Order: sequence, then structure tokens, then C-alpha cells
Amino acid sequence: MPSASRFLLPALAVICGLQAEPLPKGPGKFVLPNEGMPIDIYYYKPPTYEKGPLIVVIHGSDRDAEPYRNNAISVAERTGAIIVAPQFDRVRFPDETYKRGGGVMKDGKVQPKESWTFNVIFRLVAAVREKEGSPELPYYLLGHSGGGQFVAKMAMFMPDGPRRFVAANPGSNIFPDKGVPFPYGLGGLPAELSGDEALRRYCAAPLTLYLGTGDVYQNASDGFDFSPEAMRQGPVRLARNHNFFEAMRRLAAGHGWIFNWRLVETPDIGHSGARMFHAPEVEDALFGPKQGAAQ
Repeated sequence: MPSASRFLLPALAVICGLQAEPLPKGPGKFVLPNEGMPIDIYYYKPPTYEKGPLIVVIHGSDRDAEPYRNNAISVAERTGAIIVAPQFDRVRFPDETYKRGGGVMKDGKVQPKESWTFNVIFRLVAAVREKEGSPELPYYLLGHSGGGQFVAKMAMFMPDGPRRFVAANPGSNIFPDKGVPFPYGLGGLPAELSGDEALRRYCAAPLTLYLGTGDVYQNASDGFDFSPEAMRQGPVRLARNHNFFEAMRRLAAGHGWIFNWRLVETPDIGHSGARMFHAPEVEDALFGPKQGAAQ
């Protein structure tokens, strides 16, 4: 008697609107159905691809997924990974549901978990795994600037799944301070999202802050956050992220919690996703020092 699994994968492919065929090698684009809210996905699969990991690249505040995919091609070539970059447009994914909170809060109220924007990542990974016929394909998240904010927040609220979250040059972060309003602090979040257990999980998340040591300017042209809450985190992005890392490290040490965060820097690079992705340190940020693309 045929097993149920024989029919399950084709059925899922029909439901998802995706053909169970591997992604073609080279650059390309496909549409993720995303439960009725279709999203354009730009991808790159190296010509020499065999069984490398998947890297989900999250664009910055300019909402430019295709250029981010292009800038990550060098990462794919060096590590043998597939790159996928979802396009979060401003109309359907304003900042409140994108970089500033991932849809966790709206108008001061916590939203149902199933509506959080982070779920798009899980659907995308499931779709690529289906296409590649690899249900256990390991994946990593790499976001820059506004995308770095998104990635760091996902590591807090939905930390299970990725091998590592890499937040490159995020402009602000959620400090462990209930006196500061979300998304700059924990103020307004319920206990289940801001209490000790939530913070313990955050400290244990495999998060890397990947920083350019030249990201020390206050340029409105690159989306620098001049809000009072952001300025209290530090005068520039580099300082803000150092302060954030130390605040969380001290929090973990004070409670005896596991701290799985890493701080990786690349010298002299400012607020440039292209240069951050081309720098050799990006491999350290993703996979650890001298390990290459761990399977």
C-alpha cells in the first residue's frame, strides 16, 4: 500500500503554488505565495552548487532586494550557498511591521503571533527546501541596516530555526530596559515577551552583530535615526551596537544565562551593505572563524 508521504509533497507543491523543481543555477526571481500576500524573491544559485546552505538576505530601508541579492552573490560564490532575498515593499510592510517591530506590535497592542512578518521567512525557507528536495537544508539570516534591525528582532521573538542570525550595521536595537518604549526598549511589551524568560532566550539566540568600524557618521541620507530614543543608545551606529552588545552580555552574566551572541567587525567600512557583504569577515559573522560554510 503506498505511503501517505508519496502523495504529501506533490500536494504541498500544489497548495503552495510552487513546482517541486530545484531553483535554476545563476540569478533569478520567483514569487512566494505567502498565504495570499505574494512576495517577490530574488535568488542566486552558484553554478557549482551541490549541497550548500541557504542564506536569506534581508534588504535595508530602501526596500531594494534585487541589489542586495546582487551584492550577496560574492558570499554565495565563496561559501557555496543559495541566496534568497525577499522584497518587503513599503505599502504592505511599513516600518512598524518591518524593521521597527516585525509586526509584533500595532498601535500599542501585541498582534497575533501568526501575523508577525517574521513568518514570511519560515514560509520562504520551506518553499526553497521543497524546491531543492532538502527538508533539512540549513539556513542563515543576513540583514543589513534596516534589515539588520529586522534580523535582530526576529532573533528575540522567533529565535528557532536559523543556524545564525547576522545583523549588520543595525541603526537601533531593543535594549533590555522596561522604561524605554518598544522598539527601542521593552516598554509596552507584555511579560511573556519582555520578562526574564524572554530575555534568557534572546541571550541564548545565535545572533551576530556584524559591524563596519567606519559606520560612525550621522547621515540623514542613509536613514540615520535621530530620534531621542535612538540617540540615547549612542551617537552613531557603531557605538549603539557596542553598547547594545555589552548591555546584553552583562545581563546574561548577571543572571548566569548562556550568551550565544558574537561581535564581528570589518575594518574601515561605513554604512555600506555592498562592502559589508564583500568583506571576508562576513563568513566569520555567518559561520564562525575559519570554519567555512558549515553544513
